[in-house]
Amino acid sequence: MFKACGMLLFIAVTAGAYAQTPAFTRQDTLRGSITEERAWWDLAYYHLDVNVNPGDSTIRGTNTIQYKVLEPGRLMQVDLQPPMRIDKVVQNGKELAFRRDGNAYFIQISEDQKKGQVNKLDVFFGGKPVVSENPPWSGGLTWKKDAQGNPFVANSNQGDGASLWWPCKDHMYDEPDSMLISVTVPKHLMDVSNGKLRGVEERNDSTKTFHWFVSNPINNYGVNISIGDFAHFSETYQGEKGELELDYYVLKENLDKAKAQFKDAPRMLQAFEHWFGPYPFYEDGFKLIEVPYLGMEHQSAVTYGNGYQNGYRGRDLSGTGWGLKFDFIIIHESGHEWFANNITYKDIADMWIHESFTNYSEGLFVDYHYGKEAGNAYVIGTRQGIKNDKPIIGQYEVNYRGSGDMYPKGGNMLHTLRQVVNNDEKWRGILRGLNRDFYHQTVTTQQIESYLSKHTGRDLSAFFDQYLRDTRIPKLEYQFAGNKLRYRWGNSVAGFHMPVKVSVNGKEKWLEPTTNWQELKGYKGKNALQVDPNFYVEAADVSLVP
Repeated sequence: MFKACGMLLFIAVTAGAYAQTPAFTRQDTLRGSITEERAWWDLAYYHLDVNVNPGDSTIRGTNTIQYKVLEPGRLMQVDLQPPMRIDKVVQNGKELAFRRDGNAYFIQISEDQKKGQVNKLDVFFGGKPVVSENPPWSGGLTWKKDAQGNPFVANSNQGDGASLWWPCKDHMYDEPDSMLISVTVPKHLMDVSNGKLRGVEERNDSTKTFHWFVSNPINNYGVNISIGDFAHFSETYQGEKGELELDYYVLKENLDKAKAQFKDAPRMLQAFEHWFGPYPFYEDGFKLIEVPYLGMEHQSAVTYGNGYQNGYRGRDLSGTGWGLKFDFIIIHESGHEWFANNITYKDIADMWIHESFTNYSEGLFVDYHYGKEAGNAYVIGTRQGIKNDKPIIGQYEVNYRGSGDMYPKGGNMLHTLRQVVNNDEKWRGILRGLNRDFYHQTVTTQQIESYLSKHTGRDLSAFFDQYLRDTRIPKLEYQFAGNKLRYRWGNSVAGFHMPVKVSVNGKEKWLEPTTNWQELKGYKGKNALQVDPNFYVEAADVSLVP
């Protein structure tokens, strides 16, 4: 279906990776834009049926694509990246012709496609998918072994594309309404994928097939296979929409560690259902699955590899101590169930919608469990990771995301907006409203900006231009002259205006600066001004400037 209009923290990404915009190619456009060969059909359903062979690191299988015809068309784009290959395509018992252009296959439909029809075709594929060199930051499959020598396999492919390992409509604007994932593995292993387990099929060739059904729309990069010799345990969470099944799959040697560490899962749900509204996928349950890399926000099947320790690999990214009160991967990746899997960007240029809100969710988790001052301190502490190297918004229609500042700077932008709203229940209502009003939708930055402007009651266009499209930190310039306090916003985009809470001579006061000088009377003698540190701004007494 068309949904209406995590990756993880970029710890491993250097500033140099963002230094220059690359030269874009035809392949970037085929991957990142809604081409004519994509636009005429709407995804309805996938049945991905794959046989995974850890012995030679190959995958083979079929993907049944069911689609609704929006406008008559005969040429369909389906994406699959080499060295994987499409072997044949069949519709209504007839083999279809196709041609390959890089990572895109163009399938020639032989029958008339009438508007409103729901049709399907079967794509047969196979090969040895790309091995991720640095999961989850580089896409592909990870093939490892556990301590007993059993295969330990998982995928991670945000950005680089789900088409690294299975053929699909590899653009975020369109999602299937539901999906069946059937994964065949060696008999002594288990596959854990998204949604609910419908059954396990024993075969006569020393393999078995796990059938997982996803009853909600799902984005391509959220589709997950996790294969290993797992132990399983579960619990039931009493949430806002009733009982929610929580299932945990971990390597057997880590079972005791997991039973202790995964207590953060219900704590996460308590906090995030409070702030964001009901978990968006009750019908599909919630899973944490151990994998041989750090972790990923696969929908209803969050993957985990943080070593059963608090913080981010044992480190507090805020430097305040509060980041060691929780397991970063459990909290951050699960936050993406609301912002990434429920509300999904249409174009990766708008990846901040996933990462800024989810970075901010870490502070809200701390706020819920340890108090507002603790949550504030955590968010402010993450500013040490901001580079202000390039804009947070990326480039559209070429599959190109913006700066890694979408994490800590984006989170601090939202924390600043909370201060502007100056009413925590109203702010909470806005966050919950986003997840209600954009429930299971793909969205643009413009939609999120407009929603926040409408529901805060303020025109935030210049605010978002400043924080998303500019690299400068707005600076409150002020001076005490005579008996006056003069102030304005400097270092800012044209028309920037934002209220700010300050302390003048120890007394709290709200100012409404614009980019033009304003003044207040009644300040004589020696005066001092401090900006509330919850605002991500700078301040400068320009009367001291020669």
